[in-house]
Amino acid sequence: MGYALFAVHDSACCVGYRVQSDKKVAVCSVHPSEQATLQCLGCVKAKIPVSKSYHCTPKCFSDAWQHHRVLHDRAASAVNENGNEEEEVFGRFNNSGSGSINTSLSASASSASLTNGSTPMYPAAVTQRSGGETWFEVGRSKTYTPTADDIGHVLKFECVVVDAETKLPVGHANTILTSRVIPAPSPSPRRLIPVDGMGSLDADGRITSSGTFTVLSYNILSDSYASSDLYNYCPSWALSWPYRRQNLLREIVGYRADIICLQEVQNDHYEEFFAPELDKHGYYGLYKRKTNEVYNGNINTIDGCATFFRRDRFSHVKKYEVEFNKAAQSLTDAMIPTTQKKSALNRLVKDNVALIVVLEAKVNNQPVDNPGKRQLLCVANTHVNVHQDLKDVKLWQVHTLLKGLEKIAASADIPMLVCGDFNSVPGSAPHALLAMGKVDPSHPDLAVDPLNILRPHSKLVHQLPLVSAYSSFARTVGLGFEQHKRRLDSTTNEPLFTNVTRDFIGSLDYIFYTADSLVVESLLELLDEESLRKDTALPSPEWSSDHIALLAEFRCCKTRSRR
Repeated sequence: MGYALFAVHDSACCVGYRVQSDKKVAVCSVHPSEQATLQCLGCVKAKIPVSKSYHCTPKCFSDAWQHHRVLHDRAASAVNENGNEEEEVFGRFNNSGSGSINTSLSASASSASLTNGSTPMYPAAVTQRSGGETWFEVGRSKTYTPTADDIGHVLKFECVVVDAETKLPVGHANTILTSRVIPAPSPSPRRLIPVDGMGSLDADGRITSSGTFTVLSYNILSDSYASSDLYNYCPSWALSWPYRRQNLLREIVGYRADIICLQEVQNDHYEEFFAPELDKHGYYGLYKRKTNEVYNGNINTIDGCATFFRRDRFSHVKKYEVEFNKAAQSLTDAMIPTTQKKSALNRLVKDNVALIVVLEAKVNNQPVDNPGKRQLLCVANTHVNVHQDLKDVKLWQVHTLLKGLEKIAASADIPMLVCGDFNSVPGSAPHALLAMGKVDPSHPDLAVDPLNILRPHSKLVHQLPLVSAYSSFARTVGLGFEQHKRRLDSTTNEPLFTNVTRDFIGSLDYIFYTADSLVVESLLELLDEESLRKDTALPSPEWSSDHIALLAEFRCCKTRSRR
């Protein structure tokens, strides 16, 4: 099969495009580059998407069973209430451990299972036959996004110059062959978990509670950092930005958060992709690009922090931009001797930034008329320096941000959220400052302070009553929460990880909130390491960042005294 596309190139000529594909085959759901030989009967009977039922070898199916059976379990719970059909379809899988599979797929069976019944996939009216090939026109643009009907095809992109007046081809056609189209991986949805045991989930998995809002924090992995050398375990197609951006957008939009805090968003990707795409879904965006005193590459590819909010839930009141480079300059001017300023700035100037946004909640999509009843919310979004040998710089950046937030809190009694990638593990000095409001003078991180910018240690305090949202899992009781508690570090009550690569696993990302004005209602469930390690680490075809997204639902409560 093939497809023809045509688009105007300039005033003198046209450029015609064709996409051609060959015979369809079923592909493995675990190893999409391999042809399927086995199909899970349970998936077929339970009407689980057919693409998830295929496996390339018996060993592939056996190895994937622990993850694959989750599909069965979730489908089984929705089959019916009396359990009869559930037993018929799923009983043998749950009992035998490795499931039931059919014999090797024949070419005809493989092809038939991927068709849309007896209905042709493309209208016959637009077919063209040439040399035994059939062509279909599917668009008139320079790009083509494969659809579900293209799975199993090899596509050929054909480009030919056409004279605008005579409509005749000029010169020879240029063609590009793709590898076989594979189904886009679709990870199992992450659920929102009520943490107080009193909420109730609606059909969409959201908490039905008045006056609540959700906040997402996610380091999406900038394309400029996503090198094949660093992430060589991730297939090149899954590491490419055209694939990752669509997968990230699908994931982000799927969470339906009221407020979205993203880190590592490239300047050009914000302007050309995330801002316009999220605008279609009702979001308004604000962006702060990193400064470029250290960075010497293309200014358009510098990353930064982007904060989006639903226009029907909030309106923008004020924005503050924190440039740690400017704070470093002020610090060195005030504290560092002239002879040491250059080396001090070399250590402190790292281009990191923070974006602070003050929002006003809307009621019925309208601002509150009574100024005394306005509900304001302050949301900070930051990405702290990554270098592990600069412990003093990390702590100084976090302290600087918190001091700025304290000034905002002093001018208005306002709930606060502090989100981002802090590049600091639980128990580190920056985490202690955020979570405890101070740093123990004997903390080992304080030993790294060549510029003496952390002294006296007594100044490393703040008065904001910040609590980590995900620590709420540790305070819940009941059997239903045990699996979630197992994904927390028992010492710090933080997630065991938010960042997973081949060489590192740990928590670097957090959502902190002021506990005197906000209450956690629910949390997005955490992932288990085993499910991610089947692809070695992150990013992977399923998850397109080396970090995982964090999401919390909050409810405003009566204000009490500050810490």
